[in-house]
Amino acid sequence: MTVTPEEIEQFRADLADYPDALAALNEIEDCEGDLEDASIALAIQVGQEPDTNDRWIEGVAKQWRHALCRADHKEALEDGLTGNLLLSLTEHTMLPLKLATPVAIFVIKTGVQDFCRSFEAKIQ
Repeated sequence: MTVTPEEIEQFRADLADYPDALAALNEIEDCEGDLEDASIALAIQVGQEPDTNDRWIEGVAKQWRHALCRADHKEALEDGLTGNLLLSLTEHTMLPLKLATPVAIFVIKTGVQDFCRSFEAKIQ
């Protein structure tokens, strides 16, 4: 999954007051927008030992789907990426802000409704 330079700039503007989120965006930019590569590099930076398969970020997002798809988070994700959303995600998951940033971007780019659909079907 690729994040365009324009998207990175928009996220930077939206997250200007969050240094860890900006560091994550810098890593995404350094990886030429490759969200998977950047996520693995960020995971290593925060002390995790990710496997380097092609879908690592998807696995992390699915691991925290119960938090990402909570009604308040889902609505916030649909509205875009904000610092308050990222802080809330770090409170409800074990993700540091540097990793919550690419996970949230993954969900937004995947499509919040599509990402949450299978989870919502399981809890009904």
